[in-house]
Amino acid sequence: MVYKPGERKLQILQVIAEMLEDPAGERITTAALAKRLDVSEAALYRHFASKAQMFEGLIGFIEESLFSMVNKIAGEEESGLKQAQMIIALLLGFAQKNRGLTRVLVGDALVLEHDRLQERVNQLLDRLEASVKQSLRVAATQGELAAEHNFAAHANLLRCFALGLLHQFVTSGFKDDPLVLWPQQWPLLSG
Repeated sequence: MVYKPGERKLQILQVIAEMLEDPAGERITTAALAKRLDVSEAALYRHFASKAQMFEGLIGFIEESLFSMVNKIAGEEESGLKQAQMIIALLLGFAQKNRGLTRVLVGDALVLEHDRLQERVNQLLDRLEASVKQSLRVAATQGELAAEHNFAAHANLLRCFALGLLHQFVTSGFKDDPLVLWPQQWPLLSG
């Protein structure tokens, strides 16, 4: 089969994401990946210089997916508090739909991989937290929160809460839906 430029690369990333959906959480090896794709390990390295680069591709996909929506939320929703709510719900919904990628977000899939991968995920989460913090500041200018509100602490609380739900989702074998109690939880977290 002849692939267009980038198609095979995308296929490799999709198969890694599928393999990460296994609740047993087995470590992804290039040998297992090559077998699943019915190619040699050398064929994988024609598209990616290393397994770490494959995981970087997944992290890049997560980042692009989340921040395209975060930017849309910030541009379309006027209420700062509603923006913060929507950003956290976006993260939870993304996890619900992308189980394998959730293992990357919580670091579970990166345990025995290169440290820079976890650093990259941390940077992504820092950016997400900064977006929530900015939304909370907007909420204060709109009178939804007090001007002296601790935006950093609140944004960090929301990040930690969301990551806790994602971790619970992963460790439950993807049985504990991260959004199931969200409508009841948000009022408790909103300030």
